Amino acid sequence: MFAVLAQGIQRGSNALISRGRLLGIIFIVGGLLVIVGFGLSVPAKSISTLRFTGGGDPVPLPALPLPTQASNVVLGLGIVAIGAYQLWRGFKRLNVALGLSFGLLVLAFLLWNLADGILNFTGLLEATLLSAIPLLLGALSGIMCERSGVINIAIEGMMLIACMVSVIVTNATGGNLWLGLLAALASGVLIAAVHAVLSIKYQVDQVISGTVINIFATGITNYINLRVLQTHQELNNTYLFGSAPIPVLSSIPILGPVLFNLNILGYIALILMVVVHFVLFYTRWGLRTRAVGEHPRAADTLGINVYRIRYINVMIGGLLAALAGSYLTLGGVGRFDKLMTSGRGFIALAAVIFGNWTPFGAFASSLIFGFADALQLNLQILGSVIPSDFLLMLPYLATIIALVGLVGRTVGPAAEGKPYEKG
Repeated sequence: MFAVLAQGIQRGSNALISRGRLLGIIFIVGGLLVIVGFGLSVPAKSISTLRFTGGGDPVPLPALPLPTQASNVVLGLGIVAIGAYQLWRGFKRLNVALGLSFGLLVLAFLLWNLADGILNFTGLLEATLLSAIPLLLGALSGIMCERSGVINIAIEGMMLIACMVSVIVTNATGGNLWLGLLAALASGVLIAAVHAVLSIKYQVDQVISGTVINIFATGITNYINLRVLQTHQELNNTYLFGSAPIPVLSSIPILGPVLFNLNILGYIALILMVVVHFVLFYTRWGLRTRAVGEHPRAADTLGINVYRIRYINVMIGGLLAALAGSYLTLGGVGRFDKLMTSGRGFIALAAVIFGNWTPFGAFASSLIFGFADALQLNLQILGSVIPSDFLLMLPYLATIIALVGLVGRTVGPAAEGKPYEKG
């Protein structure tokens, strides 16, 4: 009875107000809350100062002092304007409106926490990109798999195993980072092949297959960490790919330290983003991949080997997920820690949806999630009034907001998650 009543109320509410209009109202209310909570609640004389300095800046930029109250009122009005436009005409791409509103909200939150304080904004942007790169690689993995019709829930597990393998092999070979990277990539392809066989040949539910791999990865890495790495600590020493600044470009103010002072894995990730976009949308392989993901039977009638396309794309996805895991160790902390991926594989899946199954869209989404992660680290250092436990929730809160705002709006490949059986 209550279920029927709830369905009736939901249908009625859907008839009265569309989802887009509801989000417009939410934007307006959120903007007003920003004005009151982050703007008018701050003393009028408070100043939030942003610095723009990076390593080796040849031309130091002056700091930017912003009146906290006035700035946040303007940002809140910006969110209100986005909501008003959404109510009036509606954005063609709702994720653009959501991304803009979220960005303004986060900036207002940052300035509110920074009242009468100083923050190196260039450093925040650097941390944002570094946090976004493994998410980007994980999202590219998801895109390659899902564009061919296979859901890859196992990105988290592939990343975690690659983290462990990269560190152990690097240390076992006397610090050879490239051998450690190659071994990690091989582990990703192997795990992806298992997922592909289960999902494509034996038609196991793809979500269940991926979940099983994640559980296996958690168990095996925890066991090896406890039984091997804790005993033989020489296998878990710190080895890192150092930063490789690009001459001239790395000296550009703000952008130089952010984009052109990465390590080799960071540059590879950005290059792969462009490569995957080109392959998917400008090559015969990409056309066949998208055809298999949308209508495999029609593709089959045209002579396309559906199974082959899916197998290869899933294993490419495993390669990309393993590269993401390797970046966390060989390009980040340099050693393996228990459950060090911390759900990044699942955040990468959210970036796939938020980015509408496109590489550049996934990169933009990864930057949003990476900014939330970098923000919570910086606010902890600055001694924010918000408890650290709540700050640690920011990346996952951003994921929830993205999914709540977009699920049901974006449309993935039509054959995604559906096993294909040749007739």
